[in-house]
Amino acid sequence: MFAFDSTMQKNHAFVVGVDEAGRGPLAGPVVAAAVIFPTPFQESCQELQGLGDSKKLSESKRDYLYPQITRIALAYCIG
Repeated sequence: MFAFDSTMQKNHAFVVGVDEAGRGPLAGPVVAAAVIFPTPFQESCQELQGLGDSKKLSESKRDYLYPQITRIALAYCIG
């Protein structure tokens, strides 16, 4: 994931990470979030190494990462 993000950052000012959780708009509620991290992401966000699909993280790991993400992010939104 970091290799892909690094490649994208060479050609773009910002890379936005997006994730969603839920059963979809037809089957129930959905929560979606978007985050813009500083560039280069890999150098500025070392404590987020291993961050990937939120559905594969334990609840305690998500609880740990949330304040880290919101502290580092240039902008974020949850809806």
